Amino acid sequence: MPRKERKTHTASEFELDVVSGDTDIFRWFLLCYLFGKPIRSETAIGTWRLFIDRRLDTPWAIVNASEYELVSALHQGGYTRYQYVTAHGLKVCMDLLVREYEGSLLLMLESSIDENEFSKRLQKLYGVGPKIAEIFTRETQEHFAQRVE
Repeated sequence: MPRKERKTHTASEFELDVVSGDTDIFRWFLLCYLFGKPIRSETAIGTWRLFIDRRLDTPWAIVNASEYELVSALHQGGYTRYQYVTAHGLKVCMDLLVREYEGSLLLMLESSIDENEFSKRLQKLYGVGPKIAEIFTRETQEHFAQRVE
C-alpha cells in the first residue's frame, strides 16, 4: 500500500507574514507547536483558530490564562487525549519565551547568528523538538538569506 503524503503547510496559507511583526510570527509558532503534537492537522488548525478567537494568541495571554481556559480550548478543539499535557507544555514554553526573549520570537530571530542557532534556541523552549523547529523555521529562511546579501 503506498504511503500517504503529508501535507506541508505554510504561513501564507493562514495569511501570516512571519517576519512582519510579533503577532504573525507568534501565531505561526503557536500553529507549529500544535502541529507538532500527535494529532490530525485539521484538529490543530481548528484549535489554533479557537486560541485566536479566545485571544490566547500571545505568549502573555497563555502565561496568564488559567489551566482551565487552556484545557477548555484544547478540548473543544479536539485534543481530548492531549489537552492537559499540551496546556502544561504551552504554559512552560511561553513562560520561558517571556523570560528569555521578552515574549518576542522576532527578538530571538534577530539575535540569532544564523538559522542553525535560531533552531537550537527554539528547541530550548519546552515541548519544541526538531520537527516543530523545522516546520517553523521554513518560514524564516528568507530572513537569513537576506542578511547574507
